[in-house]
Amino acid sequence: MDINDFRGILTAIIFIAFIGIWVFAWSSRRKADYDAQAALPLEEDKILTNNEQESI
Repeated sequence: MDINDFRGILTAIIFIAFIGIWVFAWSSRRKADYDAQAALPLEEDKILTNNEQESI
């Protein structure tokens, strides 16, 4: 086994990982999460006072 075999195997592993991430991201089960995240910029901001500060 030489370096070119290793490079070929590594390329195949990375390609399979890429396809897995792509399938995960475009899954219909994630649609509700993406819709909620897309609506975030349109929501009203909550004005925080000194007594209501959120902990980070």
